[in-house]
Amino acid sequence: MGALRVGLIQTRTPATHAAALAHVAPLVREAAAKGAALILTPEGTNVLQKDRALLLPTLTSLEDDLVVAGLRDLARELAVWIDIGSALVRREDGKAANRQALIDPSGAVVATYDKLHMFDVDLPTGETARESATYEPGDRAVVVDTPFARLGLSICYDMRFPALHRALAVAGATILTVPAAFTRPTGESHWEILLRARAIETGSFVLAPAQGGFHEDGRGTWGRSMAIGPWGEVIDKLDHDEPGVLIADLDLALAAKARAAIPALSNARAFVGP
Repeated sequence: MGALRVGLIQTRTPATHAAALAHVAPLVREAAAKGAALILTPEGTNVLQKDRALLLPTLTSLEDDLVVAGLRDLARELAVWIDIGSALVRREDGKAANRQALIDPSGAVVATYDKLHMFDVDLPTGETARESATYEPGDRAVVVDTPFARLGLSICYDMRFPALHRALAVAGATILTVPAAFTRPTGESHWEILLRARAIETGSFVLAPAQGGFHEDGRGTWGRSMAIGPWGEVIDKLDHDEPGVLIADLDLALAAKARAAIPALSNARAFVGP
């Protein structure tokens, strides 16, 4: 395995699809111009709107989504891989999904993943969230082969569940995608340490493009997109919550090196519960 240049896109996604595409497209072009072969966008790349009554009527299937179509065109034009961290879409059964989509350089959607873990919380700050009131959770973990590495897909709140990321690594993933729209209180306390923990536990690269700043719908997100190496080192990060592009070069051989040094994936033993 050799080197891979990745581009992590940090956005402040607007509350309409047309505005969201106009926002993210120039950042994707910037990443491609800087040599990124794999470009990753955050959770909620296609639209962010907290009000269910306003959001749900705007959702379409993944195939019909304006932003997804625009990013597929860009992947084809720029000859790059694009991982849409998630698009908020309507499922085949009419329910809503928080869905990640990996696009190859031909513009084809080669894999999708529906967020498994719903962010249903009551934070000490008084902030609450009930993601399950809007979205139907997925029921399967997803790994996907690319010419450069096997990717394991996850989204935001999923990062708090080590078993998922271990399963992805055991299935051969050496790059874990963790696109997010992390809240500001939890981001300040937990964002970096959770990402680094998932990398260390699995001996994997962790790529975490994030939403950042204060959005049209009133939410605040943490930003601080980062790329983590398989030894837990921060390869590079954005130290702010403004829209931007993070370019990172990955030495893909380091995953095998980390797993050989600390063979936690193979050393794990079954046990009887308490």
